[in-house]
Amino acid sequence: MEFTEVVRRRRMVRDYDPDREVSDDVVRRALEAAIRAPSAGFSQGWDFLVLRTAEDRQRYWDVTAEDGEPDTWLTGMTKAPVLIVCLGNEDAYYDRYAEPDKGGLSREDKHWPVDYWDVDTGMAALLILQTAVDEGLGGCLFGVPVDKHAAVRDAFDIPANRSFVGVVSLGYPAQDETRLGSDRTRDRRGVADVAHEGRFGRPLRS
Repeated sequence: MEFTEVVRRRRMVRDYDPDREVSDDVVRRALEAAIRAPSAGFSQGWDFLVLRTAEDRQRYWDVTAEDGEPDTWLTGMTKAPVLIVCLGNEDAYYDRYAEPDKGGLSREDKHWPVDYWDVDTGMAALLILQTAVDEGLGGCLFGVPVDKHAAVRDAFDIPANRSFVGVVSLGYPAQDETRLGSDRTRDRRGVADVAHEGRFGRPLRS
């Protein structure tokens, strides 16, 4: 598939065909794409916890469940045959920037304007989503509830120094997938609405 078509088709899929599995090869290709993401200092401060067995996926849904009946969104998402928990690693960046070619900065130096371990892992997650489109699958990036972080760590032995950037669900869209997301009720902002030239508020020249 042409790159422009992958970009155009990518959307968050929230309902999956439970009878169609995702092959190991596709999962590996998605992760091989993920590790091509840029990272500050080539720190590569990301990890990906892949949940493919029914037992592992159900454990995730069980430990993140809220009280009450699951809503339509959750019912569709639990059908996804693959979940990839995307984790940022702050220590990898401090270790990398302590090296001589990066100035030997100490761990006390707060020299990043944003948490690049999370930014970079987010870009890696996008490459997983784009690979899903290229492979004819659907995907969705969603967050781990903050109050469930400890439970997820305990359930899957995730180290305390890893941050939860999000979870990517992968699978084949359900035939009646109704696009439950906000893109059904909100218009996409155009380039003219978001691009500024020279100074903020000056429209980009067409």
